[in-house]
Amino acid sequence: MTELTDLQKYEFRRSLEEVGRLSGRGTELISLYIPPTRQVSDVAGYLRNEYSQSSNIKSASTRKNVQAAISSILSRLKNFKQPPENGLVFFVGHRSVGADQTSMVQFVLEPPDPVQTFVYRCDSSFYTEPLQQMLEVKEKYGLIVIDRSEATIGMLNGKRIVPIKNLQSLVPSKHGRGGQSARRFERVIEVAAHEYYKKVADIANGAFLEEKDLKGMIVGGPGPTKDFFVKSEYLHHELQRKVIESFDTGYTDEYGLKELVEKARGTLRSLDLMREKDVIQKLFEEIRRPEGGLAVYGEDEVKNALMIGAVDTLIVSEDLRKKRFKLVCPSCGSSQELFAEETPDNPRCDRCGEPAKVEESVDLVEELHKMADANSTKVEFISAESEEGELLVKAFGGLAGILRFRVS
Repeated sequence: MTELTDLQKYEFRRSLEEVGRLSGRGTELISLYIPPTRQVSDVAGYLRNEYSQSSNIKSASTRKNVQAAISSILSRLKNFKQPPENGLVFFVGHRSVGADQTSMVQFVLEPPDPVQTFVYRCDSSFYTEPLQQMLEVKEKYGLIVIDRSEATIGMLNGKRIVPIKNLQSLVPSKHGRGGQSARRFERVIEVAAHEYYKKVADIANGAFLEEKDLKGMIVGGPGPTKDFFVKSEYLHHELQRKVIESFDTGYTDEYGLKELVEKARGTLRSLDLMREKDVIQKLFEEIRRPEGGLAVYGEDEVKNALMIGAVDTLIVSEDLRKKRFKLVCPSCGSSQELFAEETPDNPRCDRCGEPAKVEESVDLVEELHKMADANSTKVEFISAESEEGELLVKAFGGLAGILRFRVS
């Protein structure tokens, strides 16, 4: 199975967002999921039957629109002898554009993972949930920070650290007694500590054992407690086998979970979270240098640097949604550029005020990516889910770069 490139993932996610925003006037939007094992001829037969059944729809306009959508899918299916290796997904129908008017929309997507079941659904919105699930980051790591007084259990879910439970131990502290009382009190302390470790392990077992995508466990904390906890095998044997490493941390609360992920940077370097932290950290190191070092940010500045081949690494937020539209006025013939997230409704000419037409639409990220490819510039997509991703969007509008050489 061929894995999608970062740009393909971006384009797929953007298309899915666009599909999810659309709504129909009644049940005029068709969602069709075709597994890779399903014969195209079988799908065509199913659709012809649905076309026949749709003649029973009472509303003339709905009947006409549904049949037009089915005919469109049948026409496109002729281009396939068999479904691609991950199957096919069609989103076709008439979206509502106001004033009781509709317009035809057609999307044909090849999903990043195989389609599991055949789905045909006709509704007022497109059915995108199976594709949304495919885009979720599946790698998960269990986190435990522990000492004799406190423990916190959490999950590294893709790029997000999710706290699960904080637990206070209630284990008695050291004492100044002597003789038999001291030995008896030490036994009481050890029994209490044993029960506390068991309770921490039970919570971890309940949280992680059913996680199918759990890649491993990481344990941290100050002092020897974390190592004793791991070596004494309090965890379920399946989780015990997944313990990757233990790390020294100064805290055992929620901050300790963040500290643990930082300490595990080398171990988890393959994770996107670690890659993103390294990229953004390098960007800020350059920004802090005199006169900005080898950092560049701002849309025009980044574009200019790309054009002259000065950008070594282009840094783009996965949530950056911006298009460049070329507007042409039929009345006076003038043209202008407009930057926006979506196609403008009823655009007008800046010169004469008459209605203008959208002649060209270019996605900003795709345009920048092509410029980067032409100059052998590395492109790093940063998720907005992480702290670094949020900072990239808030501070730099989701776009920055690290230069090969200074530009004036």
